[in-house]
Amino acid sequence: MNKVNLLTASGIVLMAVIVWVLNSALYAVGEVEQVVVTQFGKPVGEPIVTAGLQYKIPFIQQVNPIEKRVLEWDGNPSDMPTKDKLYISVDLFARWRIVDPLQYFLRLRDERSAQSRLDDILGSETRNAVAKHELIEIIRTTKDRVPQRDELLSDAEKILNMGTLVPISKGRKVVENEIFHSAAEKVGVFGIELLDIRFKRINYNASVRPKIYDRMVSERRQIAERFLSEGHGEAARIRGNRERDLNKIQSEAYQQVEEIRGQADAIAAQIYSDAYNQSAEAVKFYEFTRTMAALPSIVNDGTTLILSTESDMFQYLKTSSSEKN
Repeated sequence: MNKVNLLTASGIVLMAVIVWVLNSALYAVGEVEQVVVTQFGKPVGEPIVTAGLQYKIPFIQQVNPIEKRVLEWDGNPSDMPTKDKLYISVDLFARWRIVDPLQYFLRLRDERSAQSRLDDILGSETRNAVAKHELIEIIRTTKDRVPQRDELLSDAEKILNMGTLVPISKGRKVVENEIFHSAAEKVGVFGIELLDIRFKRINYNASVRPKIYDRMVSERRQIAERFLSEGHGEAARIRGNRERDLNKIQSEAYQQVEEIRGQADAIAAQIYSDAYNQSAEAVKFYEFTRTMAALPSIVNDGTTLILSTESDMFQYLKTSSSEKN
């Protein structure tokens, strides 16, 4: 009985040992990973990049899984100068993946070391690229961009030569490509393929930001003053044209009035002439009425009138007195 129990226990122990050995020898490679097998810390054989069940020498060889998916690098914002001596804060991000797991394992070992090395390389290349270009080249997306203009201000913009973007030779996309190609060559020795990089945010350095804002405000004020100056000049021109046109209209109207009045006086004189030149009595009557019509404007209640005995008015007055007597 004891011998049977001993055999049973030995069988269980043997089975446990076999299971343990098999568990140490067999391992699974997932779809999103690749494996480098090491023996005493050194890689053995080629990396395993296909998913499935694999085996190794138990207790001697170790499995080192390496990420197969696309990874993200997100750097911290860094202050750096541009070619035109403006300090800006640049925030960059990139995507990368491991294409040579053996080289990656030998040089970097893990993802933390890879992220640190990407910090150094991408940060350095970004700093070099920014230092070679002016700020406008980094901010503008492409050199062919056309600014949007308000149609109501189009005439004013033509006058002030505004609404035109500063010409550039490259643009932000070209600068990004320069950083990408320079960095991709350097990270390639680590078994890493750099897929893409992008500027996430570009801002002025906090120390120079108030000065930049003050300069922007000053420029806008200058533009506003130019608008006001042009507006005042245009208003003065309109007022001058108005006064000139008004004087011209008044002059032409006065000329027409005088012409009409002269024509009317001529017609009236002709009518008078035709009326009073019909006979000698009519002429004398006309002279009498004209003299009498002028008398109220010459004589009033306090007027002393001295007339010659030979004057026509004296003769009329004398004749008038004789008729009354």
